[in-house]
Amino acid sequence: MNANHTSDRAASPDLVEDDNDIETLSYLVTRFAAKEIAPHVTEWDQAGEFPRALYARAAQLGLLGLGYPEDLGGTPASQRMRNAMSLAMARHGASGGVFAGLFSHNIGLPPVLRHGSDDLQREIVPPVLRGEKIAALAITEPGAGSDVAAIRTTARLDGDHYVINGEKTFITSGLRADYLTVAVRTSDGHSAFDELDDAPARGARGISLIVVPGDSKGLSRSALDKMGWRCSDTAQLHFDNVRVPARYRIGAAGEGFRMIMGNFNGERLGMSVAALGFAQACYDEALEWARQRKTFGQALVEHPVIRHKLVDMQMRIASTQAWVDAVSERMDAGDEHAGGDTAARWVAQVCMLKNHATQTLQFCADQAVQILGGMGYMQGTRSERIYREVKVMMIGGGAEEIMKDLAARQLGL
Repeated sequence: MNANHTSDRAASPDLVEDDNDIETLSYLVTRFAAKEIAPHVTEWDQAGEFPRALYARAAQLGLLGLGYPEDLGGTPASQRMRNAMSLAMARHGASGGVFAGLFSHNIGLPPVLRHGSDDLQREIVPPVLRGEKIAALAITEPGAGSDVAAIRTTARLDGDHYVINGEKTFITSGLRADYLTVAVRTSDGHSAFDELDDAPARGARGISLIVVPGDSKGLSRSALDKMGWRCSDTAQLHFDNVRVPARYRIGAAGEGFRMIMGNFNGERLGMSVAALGFAQACYDEALEWARQRKTFGQALVEHPVIRHKLVDMQMRIASTQAWVDAVSERMDAGDEHAGGDTAARWVAQVCMLKNHATQTLQFCADQAVQILGGMGYMQGTRSERIYREVKVMMIGGGAEEIMKDLAARQLGL
C-alpha cells in the first residue's frame, strides 16, 4: 500500500465497555503505579531518568497498547477507557515526568497510525507497544513552538532518501527515542530551498512528517535541564545531513501541517486528563496531611479555613471531571472527524478544557503545598513535585494564550 494511505485503524472502535471494565482497569493501573512508580520517583528525578525497563513492564499489562489496533499489538479502547488509565496513572504515580516519558508514543505514533503506510505501521508500532522501542514527537524548534508554520528544519529529496538539516528542542523522550516523528519542510525537486537566514516565512505549505530512526547518522542529541519533569529525558536534537529513506515519510509530502493540527487535539485532551489526575493527587496528599497534622490542639482539617481550601479543590476537580467526561463522550461519538461546525466546536472545547484543567491543577498544587506548610516545600512530597510541574502542563501542547485564541477562532468570535 502506498505512503498516501490514510489508515482506517485510527477510526473510533465499535466497542462494548461497561463500568466494570473501567473499574478493573483503574484498579490494575493504581496497583502498578503505587508499586512500580510512586516509591521510586524521587530517586528517578535525581537521576534524571526512569529505568527503560518500565516500558516493558507497562507493556506486559497492556498499558502502552491501550487504544491501538489489535493487529498491531494493541487493545482497541474508547477515550473513556483511556481516560481511566491516565487518571489512575497520574493520581497514583504522581509524576509528570514518568507520565510524559512512558506515554510519549501517544503523541509520536498517532500520525503514523492515521496516515502512514501499512508497511510503516507494521515496522514501527508493534515494537513500541511491546515496550521494546520508544517513540517521540519532534515538532518544536528554537524559533517555532505553537507556531508550527514557522518551522525551519528541512528535508531535501535526494534519490530515494530525504536529507534532513535543522534542530528541534524540548523533545520529550528525545534522548532515548528509537523513532522520532519529525516535522520538516520537504522539497521533492520542484524548487530548491533558499538559505534559511534569508528565506521569508513559508507558512503551512510544504510541511511534512518523517519518521527518523534514532540511530541515524548525523543525528545528535543533548539533554536539557528542567524545573519539573526531571525524570523525563528532554532533548535538543540536531540534524546534520541525516539521510532517511523516503518510505519513512508519513502520508503525502506537504500534508504534515494538517496532520500536526489533528494530532494536537489528542495531545491536549490527554494533558487535560493527566492534569485532572495530578490535581487529585495533590488533594489526596493534602487531605491525608490535614487529618494527621495537629495545630493548636486539633487536626488541621478541623480548622474551617483548611476545610474551605479542601472544598475549593474539590469544586474545581469535580468541574474538570465533568468537562473531561463530556468532551471525551463527544470524541467517542465522532465529533472530532465530523467536519464543519461540529468539529470546530469540539476543538474549541478541547482548547478551553485544557486551560481549565491545568488551572485546576495549578490551584490544587498551590493549595496542597500551603496546607502541607513546611513539608510542602520539601522534596519528596507529591505536592512539591507536582507544583514544579504545573507550568509545563500549562505551556506544553499549546500555551494558555494560544488555546484561548484558537478556541475563539473555532467559535467564530
